[in-house]
Amino acid sequence: MSIRFPHGPTVPEIGIGTWFVGDEPSRRGDEIAAIRAGLDAGLRVIDTAEMYGDGRSEDLVGEAIRGRRDDVFLVSKVLPYNASADGVRRAVHASLGRLGTDRLDLYLLHWRGAVPLEETVTAFERLIDDGDIVAWGVSNLDPDDLSELPPGCATDQVLYNPLRRGPEVDLFPLLRAQSMPVMAYSPLEQARMLDDPRLAELAASVGLSPAQLVLAWVVRDGDVLAIPKAGSAAHARENAAVLGVTLPADVRAEIDRLFPAPQHPVPLEML
Repeated sequence: MSIRFPHGPTVPEIGIGTWFVGDEPSRRGDEIAAIRAGLDAGLRVIDTAEMYGDGRSEDLVGEAIRGRRDDVFLVSKVLPYNASADGVRRAVHASLGRLGTDRLDLYLLHWRGAVPLEETVTAFERLIDDGDIVAWGVSNLDPDDLSELPPGCATDQVLYNPLRRGPEVDLFPLLRAQSMPVMAYSPLEQARMLDDPRLAELAASVGLSPAQLVLAWVVRDGDVLAIPKAGSAAHARENAAVLGVTLPADVRAEIDRLFPAPQHPVPLEML
């Protein structure tokens, strides 16, 4: 099952998240090994941001992908206070330097701030013209925010997992109408939901780990790209093993029963 972006590229439905990666120097070797193991196992998308560790995540990702840039669909994000016309240009060049690359496949506004969206998008389009980025998108924008965007947005990256199903009510239908995939961050709720014995029992019934069960559920409809973090090579391979997994209808129904979606729109949640 592949995820297709509006401007054409297709990627596997599971990627590699890097929030909190690079924060602990003693874990650097394991975290680099995890990224490389994920790529070796068939993952392609790596998501990072200038905010993560004040650039330490981008620096670590740059080391991990050295010599294999063409294997990667590379995503980073600009902070709202850097999202002005001049700020975006400075920010992307700093990110490219830390990542050791000449381009980003996708560049996202991390969340909405004081800079008008039109100014940020105009700056993104100039970066495309200059060859610094291939495409642009947003993160943590709700339907009202999205309605202000001009054509060209590739994705909206939002918090989504069985505990955070609000986007299904109003955001997902809007994105689907525009053939725009979702990027789901913290799809495992930063591992907090994996100790739920109900999920453990359900996962065992289909030969999956709880993490694999939740990831398979998150990407179940073919238009959500999940970007879980992996702190070890084994964890990265476990995530990659979800590629192509289809959950039985009764398992999906049971997860819906255990973690029901809201019936009405709710404010977009963030971590």
